[in-house]
Order: sequence, then structure tokens, then C-alpha cells
Amino acid sequence: MSSLVGKTILVTGATKGIGREIVKALHAEGGSIIGHYGRDEQSAAEMRARYPERLQLIQQDLSQVDAANALWLKALHQANRIDVLVNNAGIYVPSPLSETTAWDDGWQSNLQVNLKAPADLCRLAIQHYSLKGGGIIINMASRSSHRGDGPEHLAYGAAKGGILALTKGIARGYGHHNVLAYAVAPGWVRTAMAEEHIASVGEDVVTANLPLREVTPPSDVAAMVTFLASGKCRHATGSTIDITGADYVR
Repeated sequence: MSSLVGKTILVTGATKGIGREIVKALHAEGGSIIGHYGRDEQSAAEMRARYPERLQLIQQDLSQVDAANALWLKALHQANRIDVLVNNAGIYVPSPLSETTAWDDGWQSNLQVNLKAPADLCRLAIQHYSLKGGGIIINMASRSSHRGDGPEHLAYGAAKGGILALTKGIARGYGHHNVLAYAVAPGWVRTAMAEEHIASVGEDVVTANLPLREVTPPSDVAAMVTFLASGKCRHATGSTIDITGADYVR
């Protein structure tokens, strides 16, 4: 029997990039997925056609203050129990020092989508798990969580750093309720967003400093998320798993 048969997994940012691969991997292991998406109806339609069974999709704009609460309620309406939460949705919005409005907007957007919305979902998951005998939270961090990001994206790095502290606090504070929490911290991953940068500077430039000389495929990240969702390594709770091809090591 596959490792996720009978489990319901809520995945945010489920229709693109890493999220799409996560859904693919979870589905292959027998999981039932409730996938969140933001605005891209075409990607959502493609996912519905690809997975006519064991995938339900919910649209919600996580840039809105109460969106995470609304998403959780909609998910519980579709499934009486959620066993795993995968906080994958994220944005990469600049926060340049040189422009006050852009600085403020960048911080507001990054903190809301990359930290506050995941935190809200974690809160609701903890409350749910405490009544249901436990559950798993997997938060998508970043290489930037450890080393910070570039000058134009300080807010992004700060928000992703907050994800690590959030995950560790949950693991330490709620382990006695059988609530397990993990963070996954990718580096360069071959998604549409990364492809734009790669195309602008050249693949050789990007891979020259990567020990494996290749950009991480999103399937590698999805494989780790799927393993963590299985609950096969409970005592790794609180850990951060880096998936950077040794581009960043601790």
C-alpha cells in the first residue's frame, strides 16, 4: 500500500512550479489532495483535467488578510479531516531601499503571503490536529532563510527566515500533541520564475557556482515533501532540510 492512502493533504500554491510537482508526488503515493491556487484559472483547469480523482482545488488570494482562514474553512468543508498541511505558496516581490512606497509595499506583500498566511494556516492546523490526535505541517522555506537575500529582496529573506522560527516553535511547543513540523529550504529550483532569470544571464552562469552543475529539479523538492508527509521519520520534527545541491551547506 502506498504511504499516503487515506490521508488528506492541503497544499497551497498547488498548480504551478514546485507545488505542481508536490501534488504529482503526493497523488502517486495515494494521497487525497486539496490544492490551493491564487488567480491562474488555466493552470487550475489543467490540474483538474490531469487528476480527475483525489484532487480538489480551492481559489483564494493569500495576499488578503483573512484569506488563510477562509481557505482552511473551505478545505474542511470538502474534507472532514486534514492530516497534512503543506505551506508552499509564496511570492518574490522586491523591496528596494531607494523607493519608500516600493519598500513598504514589498515588505507588506512578502510578510503577508510568505509568513502571515502560512502562520495563520499553521495556527488552524495545530488547533485541528490537537483535537484529531496529531498531524503534520511542512513549511516551504528557502536558502534565503539562512543567508538572507539580495539587496532588492530583503523582505523576502526576512519572511522566509521567519518561517524557520515558526516551524521550530511549533515542533517544540506542540510535539506533545503529536503535531510534527518540518521546513524544506530549496535553493535554485527549475521553475518558471527561475527560468526567466536563467534565460537573462545564461544557464552556464547560473550553474557555474553550483556543485552539481545543474539547477535543482522541482521533483527533488516534491520527493522530500512526500517523505515528510508520510510520517516515517517523526523524530526529525523541527528540522530544516536543505535542497540546494550543496550550493548552501550548514
